[in-house]
Amino acid sequence: MNILFVLGGLLGLVLGGEYLVRGAVALAQRVGLSPLVIGLTIVGFGTSTPELVTSVQAAMLGAPDIALGNVVGSNIANILLILGIAALIAPFAINRGSFARDGSVMLAASVLCLGAVLLGRVDRVAGLICIVGLAGYLIYTFRSDRSSLQTIEALPDHAPMGLSLLWLLGGLVLTILSARFLVTGAVALAQAVGLSEAVIGLTIVAVGTSMPELVTSVIAARRGQSDVALGNVVGSNIFNILGVLGITAVIQPVGVATQIATLDIWVMLAATLALIGCAAFGGSVTRGRGAVFALAYAGYIGVLLI
Repeated sequence: MNILFVLGGLLGLVLGGEYLVRGAVALAQRVGLSPLVIGLTIVGFGTSTPELVTSVQAAMLGAPDIALGNVVGSNIANILLILGIAALIAPFAINRGSFARDGSVMLAASVLCLGAVLLGRVDRVAGLICIVGLAGYLIYTFRSDRSSLQTIEALPDHAPMGLSLLWLLGGLVLTILSARFLVTGAVALAQAVGLSEAVIGLTIVAVGTSMPELVTSVIAARRGQSDVALGNVVGSNIFNILGVLGITAVIQPVGVATQIATLDIWVMLAATLALIGCAAFGGSVTRGRGAVFALAYAGYIGVLLI
């Protein structure tokens, strides 16, 4: 039954995230947002909704290791797994001008997360700092890019307003229900097989809640929308820390497992620096770099499960 909860929850998160993003992007198109802003905010934050709902519910259900492991593990998977696969499908260039701003915010958020983790607890004060930082970033992003009237090609095609709202609300409801099933099943499985909740959060839950990012980035890469593919990952990573962890900590302060403080948070920081390095040296994520990212993620998962 617990396995069915996990599998059903994962499937529901993928479907719910897909329709939530479809609705959000279709609505964003109507107000003339640029592809980069759509990728950073609407798509990036929309695909992080499963992480938000899952982490909040995990913390409220007394599973803080899953809540924090989900955020850290999702950020690792977003860069190493998702960008790695997207680059293998279609290598893409990085706009250094735009990435200088957004990559800096992603790095600052990662360092903030590192500081909170090393203190041993993400409390309400840290959560409020994260939320204020996210609000400031959103305001600045919209003000600096709002004049652009570019539109995204096909993520998804233009849809009627009513259908867009239906996708948005239906996807949100499905995501919330699926996250509940996923957390309940994951906690029970961790107890049954002797895996720590932190490992479950870093692997099954993190990859499961990152499926919308994977689907969206792969579609974007195949359609030549590199700004959306990269913006989706960068935006998701920023939102995971400042939004997901911030909101979760305000609702329910989160303790830090020893494993996350000694290994996983450093892997997340290394992955963030690796992406920044790709932008600084070469300005692209080639197939070779994508392969290195994917292999690094496989090695990381291997270390967790040994």
